[in-house]
Amino acid sequence: MSQKNILKGVFLVGLGATSYGMLATFVKMAYAEGFTTAEVTTSQFILGILGILLINAFQKAKHKENVVKATTKNIFNLMLAGTSLGMTSLFYYLAVKYIPVSIGIVLLMQTVWMGVLLEMILEKKLPSIQKIIAVFIVLIGTVLATNILNNNVALDWRGIGWGILAAASFTTTMFTANRIAVKISSAQRSLYMLLGGSVIVFSFALATQNAPFDFSIFWKWGIVLSLFGTIIPPILMNAGFPLTGIGLGSIVSALELPVSVMMAFVLLNEKVIFLQWIGIVLIVLAIIIMNVNFRKIIDL
Repeated sequence: MSQKNILKGVFLVGLGATSYGMLATFVKMAYAEGFTTAEVTTSQFILGILGILLINAFQKAKHKENVVKATTKNIFNLMLAGTSLGMTSLFYYLAVKYIPVSIGIVLLMQTVWMGVLLEMILEKKLPSIQKIIAVFIVLIGTVLATNILNNNVALDWRGIGWGILAAASFTTTMFTANRIAVKISSAQRSLYMLLGGSVIVFSFALATQNAPFDFSIFWKWGIVLSLFGTIIPPILMNAGFPLTGIGLGSIVSALELPVSVMMAFVLLNEKVIFLQWIGIVLIVLAIIIMNVNFRKIIDL
């Protein structure tokens, strides 16, 4: 693959990760205006589904007979996998309701060690030394990035709990999304996963929305949330990952962490001390270590 294509892939994945990184800050700003988690997630998923439907219609009109249609089994499996996508959004948005965005994104990044643990269980073999080292670095980085060593900092246990649940469901999403119905277009896969996620989101909204639903969320924040959360990132990342490869793509996608913290620092005035930045750097370093082929480098 040419250097030009790799650079293009890095740009696409980086832009997608940056979009994801902005999301939690926008959610926090919507909360500040009095909107509920149910209103935020419902508007994001409804507008996201409409957006992906338009993209699918455009692709079908452009490519006509060349579009591979999803089978009934594909649709069922993708919608089932999509339920974890819906839970990730819900848990993550509930987490940042109780804790700072800069802490919430660090908790979401626990997918690094959770992914290693899930892989070990599913494949029934111990992880490599490289992955074990990366996991320890993530845990050390998490202790620093969440600033829990500071006795004066009191983190809401509800936020921590929702954050860990978000990481667990996101780990499930990543594992299933890369293994189910990979032969159909990414737009179709995104659509059916969103439909599956919407079942969770709408059920949550019906169960928790006691006050009348504020439909102004759709034009105030829904468009922004759907663009940066459910439309732009999947398209960019699905286009970029084949060009970068999984290893390099995973490293570049780690941009989500510093971008999220920086957005919270600038727009929400969240305090992020130097020790927390060291923790964030360690987590990004762990992701790099996990995805770099050191044997290949040594052979060169």
